[in-house]
Amino acid sequence: MTKNWKTAKIKRLAKALSSVTNEKDMVSFMRDLCTLEEMTEMANRWEAVQMIEEGKPYREIAGKTGMSTTTVTRIAHWLKHGEGGYQKALKQKKK
Repeated sequence: MTKNWKTAKIKRLAKALSSVTNEKDMVSFMRDLCTLEEMTEMANRWEAVQMIEEGKPYREIAGKTGMSTTTVTRIAHWLKHGEGGYQKALKQKKK
């Protein structure tokens, strides 16, 4: 993505996502917004983030999620060098 990836469309989507305040409504919103494959991929990525944080080997993560080790490596990169979103979500999960 380009340097200016925070477009008005993306910001509107983020605002809609952040306005949903409970899990049941979020699941409904996600189902309306995404295909089952897209939701599964996002869920796999979130699982990978948590396993990376736990120190699991990338091959193990790839095997459990069905992702390639390249994708797991990319997720680990964003976990450590991204915008901080994964870190904030992990912190919220611990509360």
